[in-house]
Amino acid sequence: MFTSQPRSTKLPSDIHQHVLTGDRISRRKISQIHSHSHKSCCLKVKAVIQSGNDNKTTKLVEKSKEESNNELFVSSGKGIDVKAVITLRKKMKEKITDKIEDQWESLMNGIGRGILIQLISEDIDPVTKSGKFVESCVRGWLSKPSDHPYIVEYAANFTVPRDFGRPGAIIITNLLDKEIHLVQIVVHGFNEGPLFFNVNTWIHSQKDNPESRIIFQNQAYRPSQTPAGIKDLRRQDLLSICGNGKGERKLHERIYDYDVYNDLGNPDKSADLARPLVGGKERPYPRRCRTGRGPTKTDPLAESRIEKPHPVYVPRDETFEEIKQNTFSAGRLKALLHNLVPLIAATLSSSDIPFTNFSDIDKLYNDGFVLNDDDNSQKSKFLSDTLGKVFSISKRLLKYEIPAIIKRDRFAWLRDNEFARQALAGVNPVNIELLREFPIVSKLDPAVYGPPDSAITRDLIEQELNGLSIEEAIEDKRLFILDYHDMLLPFIGKMNSLPGRKAYASRTIFFYTSRGVLKPIIIELSLPPTPSSPRNKRIFSHGHDATNHWIWNLAKAHVCSNDAGVHQLVNHWLRTHACMEPYIIATHRQLSSMHPIYKLLHPHMRYTLEINALARQGLINGGGVIEACFSPGKYSMEISSAAYKSMWRFDMEALPADLIRRGMAVEDPTMPLGLKLVIEDYPYAADGLLIWSAIKEYVESYVEHYYSDPNSVTSDVELQGWWNEIKNKGHPDKKDEPWWPKLVTKEDLSGILTTMIWIASGQHAAINFGQYPFGGYVPNRPTLMRKLIPHEEDHSYENFIFHPEKTFLASLPTQLQATKVMAVQDTLSTHSADEEYMHQLHEIQRFFINDHEVLKIFERFCAKLAEIEDTINQRNKDIHLKNRTGAGVPPYELLLPTSGPGVTCRGIPNSISI
Repeated sequence: MFTSQPRSTKLPSDIHQHVLTGDRISRRKISQIHSHSHKSCCLKVKAVIQSGNDNKTTKLVEKSKEESNNELFVSSGKGIDVKAVITLRKKMKEKITDKIEDQWESLMNGIGRGILIQLISEDIDPVTKSGKFVESCVRGWLSKPSDHPYIVEYAANFTVPRDFGRPGAIIITNLLDKEIHLVQIVVHGFNEGPLFFNVNTWIHSQKDNPESRIIFQNQAYRPSQTPAGIKDLRRQDLLSICGNGKGERKLHERIYDYDVYNDLGNPDKSADLARPLVGGKERPYPRRCRTGRGPTKTDPLAESRIEKPHPVYVPRDETFEEIKQNTFSAGRLKALLHNLVPLIAATLSSSDIPFTNFSDIDKLYNDGFVLNDDDNSQKSKFLSDTLGKVFSISKRLLKYEIPAIIKRDRFAWLRDNEFARQALAGVNPVNIELLREFPIVSKLDPAVYGPPDSAITRDLIEQELNGLSIEEAIEDKRLFILDYHDMLLPFIGKMNSLPGRKAYASRTIFFYTSRGVLKPIIIELSLPPTPSSPRNKRIFSHGHDATNHWIWNLAKAHVCSNDAGVHQLVNHWLRTHACMEPYIIATHRQLSSMHPIYKLLHPHMRYTLEINALARQGLINGGGVIEACFSPGKYSMEISSAAYKSMWRFDMEALPADLIRRGMAVEDPTMPLGLKLVIEDYPYAADGLLIWSAIKEYVESYVEHYYSDPNSVTSDVELQGWWNEIKNKGHPDKKDEPWWPKLVTKEDLSGILTTMIWIASGQHAAINFGQYPFGGYVPNRPTLMRKLIPHEEDHSYENFIFHPEKTFLASLPTQLQATKVMAVQDTLSTHSADEEYMHQLHEIQRFFINDHEVLKIFERFCAKLAEIEDTINQRNKDIHLKNRTGAGVPPYELLLPTSGPGVTCRGIPNSISI
């Protein structure tokens, strides 16, 4: 778009190098502190660099603006001499070709043939009627090695007229043959002090796209406040991001657009891998980022696949940075090694190998692999000997960490109180509801699914209520339910037709005892009705004899399997990953990077589009890990779509609203946030409300700062376009629902933003980072069941009586299925070394915002999170809170704000980054 040729500009020969120390650098770890005064201004560049041994060191470099001006800048008769210092980041791991390209890049920049930049004034040129501008080329011969090996700096000198005004934008053209990673541009020499243009963005090569990039200063402006000189550039930049909805996207592009989920199947490879389109009237769903690949040969409505290791398109700045790439690649290698032994064993065996005793499972953590197939002892011996040699050096990579659920008490998973505790403090604490009506009645069509009333009777429940009637227990709010009946029953017949899958639709009733302990009392497992069995339901209660004990454990395992599927497909994937994606797309398309709401949301969008693209490629796709290892199999995304259709509402995604909807809290104006928990010892809700309250407070303060004027929300054309696009393009299948919040007042805006930030941070952390700690021990949380519970008249019942342990284990996932899902859970539960956490927001936002009042808001928020962490730690020591403390009970730490790297079962990242 801008093709101006470089002017001849006299440049100084020496280029100042900032001192940045350490071995690794990420966006999070560069923060800027600005302090201004009339007499002097110090630029403090604070670089927190994570070293190779993961110890953090901080280097603070201060350079006086007054001293800098004396050395570098002079006022001449023609104008003012200013300097722009451009900071680029190189690859951490470079091939020989990369190093040669680096030298060529330095040479081109040395002679002014690498990067062209234009300073655009906030003031209008009366002749051109657009922003005043000056241009120059970056110059500087082969740069000296800096203390940080991945950072290089160049400079461009300008002479600007005295009436030029303040630069509000920079147009940058990359004349090199490869893309560059621009960290920031700092302009020195203006009276206002150093001007920061912090972006941390990839700049495409002109050979890939002739259009130049527009970079705006760190100042936040609503559309109506935009300085006249850069108004057109603001509109132009947004248009360049939206694209035209045509053609296949290229990896260097930064185009954000919408599409349906039509890329999950691979009908060209196999008819068994064909999958229906998700998104539309028949199967409603949020929209994903458009890639524009052509259709498959077999199905014109299906988009062609790109398989690993080839990347799926996401806008260039959404891709993983190198540290994250390395972490994710290490996870994939670990998964490959974990799955290798069971995979080869299954190949050599006649079929996939089940667990035959609990020692088989223990070997996953002690020995690292399992080879115990009695029918193939010779093959197993050969395989064991061979792999013992192959992996003699790296055998430790095949071991799994002992999951938290059995680390303190290996038999905890068997107990009823632990089964109930995990409904409140496990990895899926968001489905339990207060039982408010009896009898329990289905909302499904009785003509298709049989009589609507549940088989759970009054007598069955009251036997467990210690003398209370059902009415009294409901009145006292002591009965709770985990109900997956209506969600899953329409799919059970299809699921059970899949090989090696047997499932029920479950209901579980819990009683909250006078001692403050939640316990399961009744489980109902349902199958679709048949002509011979129109009420195909079975009732189970905890028994006191050995047979009923094992039957009860099988029933609980089926409930856990239901819970695992709903957790993964609905609460985790749909309600966080999939629903955040259109919010992110709309934010980029409708809000300028100068917009205050864009700046607020920016940390909460990091890596989400990339991780979602990877999920479409290998997790939720046809034949992917979710289909292979979870009960719904090939119908997984259809169940997710049905849940979206029947239950998803934006207004109910706010934590207080969700708790009230489920009956787990009641409105109480005397309590913080105006609600009181029905079960006080509900760790997810109790800690979550602390985080929610802190987010709400800081969002309201931020919005008040920028939208204090009357009608400032309704008059913000970008903001209104953003909210309309989220509804109409991001969630078009629900665009006409009456429950969408209005966007009229600053209170409306604060509520919408609080919900979005909660979903991306606290909510995702609570239901993601406990996946391996809770699910890594297969009996505690089987992701599928392979057998129905035996009846007395069944041929298999006798085997069950003689070998209940084998029957139980044969019902669980096979060794290969277990190791597959364990490897994925391990990866998904891992914090990367470059993770950005909520308690670091004040550091991160300093890089993008120069408003000191706003930075104080973020500092107060981070201080509040530190207080919350102390509160949660104290709760985890309170012996009265039985769902957090006790013999062998792991503390509830999923909503602790801080964490280190690895599988820690704690820490709240800013965004859905894994």
